[in-house]
Amino acid sequence: METTSYVTTTFKNSIAVVEFFHPASNSFPSSQLAELTNAINALNSNNDIRVIVLKSAGEKAFCAGASFDELLQVSNLEQGGQFFSGFANVINAMRKSNKIIIGRIQGKTVGGGVGLAAACDYTFATKNASIKLSELAIGIGPFVIEPAVSRKIGKPALAEMTLDAENWKSANWAFDNKLFTQLFDDATQMDEALEKFATRLSTYNPEALYEMKKVLWEGTENWDTLLKERAAISGKLVLSDFTVNALNAFKGK
Repeated sequence: METTSYVTTTFKNSIAVVEFFHPASNSFPSSQLAELTNAINALNSNNDIRVIVLKSAGEKAFCAGASFDELLQVSNLEQGGQFFSGFANVINAMRKSNKIIIGRIQGKTVGGGVGLAAACDYTFATKNASIKLSELAIGIGPFVIEPAVSRKIGKPALAEMTLDAENWKSANWAFDNKLFTQLFDDATQMDEALEKFATRLSTYNPEALYEMKKVLWEGTENWDTLLKERAAISGKLVLSDFTVNALNAFKGK
């Protein structure tokens, strides 16, 4: 069993597959968020690539969000803002990428992982891919990822999900609310459909794909600033006694 975290990029014809792994349910420490940001940005200059598939390793969790261990080490406002800027940087890299990004969501997804799914241009998921925004339960909020999530599912669904911070929403709920584009009974069916879709998409005119990408993200031009401001809000809240106690309680479960 793999125990070392990684971010890797592999190539197949005009498709780049960016895969991430962390032994703690594919959660993200800051260093790995930076690796993922760099991997996505690096593909912008590769003219042979037209489509990116974003996936995580393993059969269970797609992404458990931010690393609780690292969150507990945040001791000042600057560190807090920097930590939450990690997900902001990934989302902005996905938004500004000149490639269409397809997400492969095979299992449970929490917090920042929901943000990654929302920042994809098209998503494939299995019925095991239930989702949760648990941030309010630990004294913070999904402030950094909110713009990406709201853009996909709208404010009413965001409120339903965020305020019910301790309960999972089913993959069917995520599909009905447009977070997931296609939904499958199992990973085998999903992967077969994803490969066909990505292969077909990669044969389209790259200029047309890029122009379509820009259209899909119209109105988000202020996100470089907005997500940084949101990271500062979370960075302040994570220093509160409420959050420190809640994180320790979660870790003890």
